[in-house]
Amino acid sequence: MTDAVFHAPARLPRGFRCAAINCGIKAAGRDLSLFASEVPGVAAGVFTRNLVPGAPVIVGRELIRSGRLQAVVVNSRVANVGTGQEGIRKARRMGTAVARALKIAPELVLMSSTGVIGAPLPIDLIEDAMETLVAALQDDPLVAAEGIMTTDTHPKALSLSLGDAVLTVVAKGSGMIQPDMATMLCYVFTDAAVEHRDLDCALRRAVEHTLNMLSVDTDTSTSDTCVAIANGRSGAIDPAALEAGLRTALTMMVETLARDGEGATRLLRVSVLGAADCTQARRVAKSLVNSPLVKTMVYGGDPNVGRIMMAVGKCFECRVDPDRLTAAINGVRVVTAGGPADFDEPRVRHLLGEDPVDLTIDLGVGAGEARAWGCDLTPGYVSENAAYYSS
Repeated sequence: MTDAVFHAPARLPRGFRCAAINCGIKAAGRDLSLFASEVPGVAAGVFTRNLVPGAPVIVGRELIRSGRLQAVVVNSRVANVGTGQEGIRKARRMGTAVARALKIAPELVLMSSTGVIGAPLPIDLIEDAMETLVAALQDDPLVAAEGIMTTDTHPKALSLSLGDAVLTVVAKGSGMIQPDMATMLCYVFTDAAVEHRDLDCALRRAVEHTLNMLSVDTDTSTSDTCVAIANGRSGAIDPAALEAGLRTALTMMVETLARDGEGATRLLRVSVLGAADCTQARRVAKSLVNSPLVKTMVYGGDPNVGRIMMAVGKCFECRVDPDRLTAAINGVRVVTAGGPADFDEPRVRHLLGEDPVDLTIDLGVGAGEARAWGCDLTPGYVSENAAYYSS
């Protein structure tokens, strides 16, 4: 993908700062985050295709049309979804409060909310905390990553160098994950100088091959947002290098998100080869990571490879020739000519207990390829979501 070097720990690009505080939405822990650039930047974004979008998504689609942003404000615990016109007014108030505190134009502030759907946004708490939030601006992206968490078990941020520039990704998400545009909440910041068209195209292409191929539970969130801001402080970058860096960073973030899926114990990676075309390869890959039977096969370490054949065969719109179908688990052939191969069962059981679990499917009918990411399905997922509204 790219020769980019990752930073440990993650850091923000030049000209960006961030903050997170508790403003009272949660009983404890950070629940309000802010990311801000010293100057306006070129911006691009993609949002959920869910037909019941959150108020911040509705407003965000309007804001991103200008191709310019300077700040992003995010609250957790309450998603501001299903709240009608009042929710939209509160989303705008959220952006206006940031603009006032930073002394910038309101149209340069994107807002996001994540948490319980249908609950009213406590906008007064957010507005009252804004001066404190701005006063807390600092340089560690993990601080702000903590403020956007819901069921995540840890904050998620990573950064890499692209020549003289830095590219940083901050994201959250553990459940209600099968994006149809981007993923959960994901923010990309860079100090590279880039034209809006180049940033928009690079983001969309990178998202299509990474975030859009992630699934924890097949559920497309009402709040999915992926936004990139480039403030240009480190000078111009070749658009191809930027896109390669984006794809590398988002691939690593996808694996981080999948590993932290609600209740998950293992990362599941599915690679499909030999499909009739890339669209069909993507369909088959998603079928496998989404199958509850494949996911529980991984969780239980049970090499019931008939489940793999089932998940391929139910892709009715795809070209599948059973006589050409092969599959492997972590490099061991388990399906050949459309039926179970003669494999060492104890060894495969052991491999299913490793992290990650790599499933490789070869349809043998063309040149289409795709990769999808997911996780196993465990009792922890059921427990987490059986009490989410009340937690």
